[in-house]
Amino acid sequence: MFILMIAVFVLGYAMIALEHPLKVNKAATALMLGAIMWLLFVCSKETLLSRTDDNGTLTNQEWVKYLEAHPDANNEEGMINFMIHEQSLLHLGDTSEILFFLLGAMTIVAIIDKYNGFSIITNKIKTKSKVKLLWILGILTFFMSAVLDNLTTTIVMLALLRKLIDDKHTRWIFAGTIVLAANAGGAFSPIGDVTTIMLWVGGQVSTVSIMKMLIFPSLICLIVPLLILSFIQKGEIGRPTVVENNTSLIDVKLQKFCFYWGVGSLICVPIIKSFLHVPPYMAMILMLGIFWVLTSILHRKSSVNHDSKYSVEGILEHIDTPTILFFLGILTAVGALQSAGHLTEMSQFLNEKVGNVYGIGLTIGVLSSIVDNVPLVAGAIGMYPIEAVGAVGDAANFVQDGTFWELLAYTAGTGGSILIIGSAAGVAAMGIEKIDFIWYLKHISWLALLGYAAGALCYWLIRCCIA
Repeated sequence: MFILMIAVFVLGYAMIALEHPLKVNKAATALMLGAIMWLLFVCSKETLLSRTDDNGTLTNQEWVKYLEAHPDANNEEGMINFMIHEQSLLHLGDTSEILFFLLGAMTIVAIIDKYNGFSIITNKIKTKSKVKLLWILGILTFFMSAVLDNLTTTIVMLALLRKLIDDKHTRWIFAGTIVLAANAGGAFSPIGDVTTIMLWVGGQVSTVSIMKMLIFPSLICLIVPLLILSFIQKGEIGRPTVVENNTSLIDVKLQKFCFYWGVGSLICVPIIKSFLHVPPYMAMILMLGIFWVLTSILHRKSSVNHDSKYSVEGILEHIDTPTILFFLGILTAVGALQSAGHLTEMSQFLNEKVGNVYGIGLTIGVLSSIVDNVPLVAGAIGMYPIEAVGAVGDAANFVQDGTFWELLAYTAGTGGSILIIGSAAGVAAMGIEKIDFIWYLKHISWLALLGYAAGALCYWLIRCCIA
């Protein structure tokens, strides 16, 4: 059954990748995959939870921790409680945080877009050169991602793309570049990605050190694809045709308010999270609630107050629900693999067979393009304790701000760009722009892989110079 769960997971991913030939929406496949994975786990609980290594030690670390807290739970009832009341609710909580964060960010961006707020930026971008625009949007996304986070930045920048580029293929190239830039920018900032937040909060890395050590590798990770695309992408972009509708009636002051307050709301999310130590989704729904109230008041006084589609309620009707459901299915499926012990055993396998910190870090990065990087990093944190300052030998790689932790932050953050389903930013782009998995694999994956390798090489050279 252990192997069967892996086979089902691979089959589900293949169906997602072949969404267009199969003509089955990826959200439906992901939801089905998530549910089936947990059903398989429940039906084979005794086999999966009782797996041992060559020394007879239980391999499922979550189950081991549960037994330590509940010594009498090693029976069918205890296993059910562990799976249903412990693990499933735990993953539901983690997944819900991401979904509500995504819903809040998408709603704020949709409000800005509906009131034509992004024209404040698009009107200032005069260039039609594909190469110049690639560099402008790539660098802008990179630094925005470090301040906001890769998911929020991707949603904002994709909204901008629709105002700038008409041709679908060209827009997909730019969307892929935005995914690369957002993940690269999130890797060097302690608040730019979920995995860096985990390492930062856990004490594995410190703010100044991670920014100092990873900003150049992260930049290289983006610059290499941009340089290659500069030779491939020639000519000019075609701007979308502006359709005259009620947007011409929107008051300029209301338009500016929605843009500046909306963007300010997104910027406030990491600030509130850092100072008040609340989950990011809580800060997001707070800012959405405030924005909603203010927009509703101003909407009643505006020239479009008779049009319900400009109300927040009307805007919510057009939020991309399939993308949110796709996230739900994928994260649920990965949660089943984590609870069943697959990810722990994979981490142990890497530790035994690879050994070298660079090899482990690079492998985790590649794996994060297939499996969500959060449980992979969580597994690594659980496997390797933070060594005391002054440790020598291999242990020196695991002190705070040691080679392993910094490399892990880089690889887990940027490796997800290799496949479009490997990061939250990629999944968001896939849902919003309807990017085909196979198309991304042909046009963007190789660029992401080259950037990923170049950034890792840059980090190794920096470490060699320091040593």
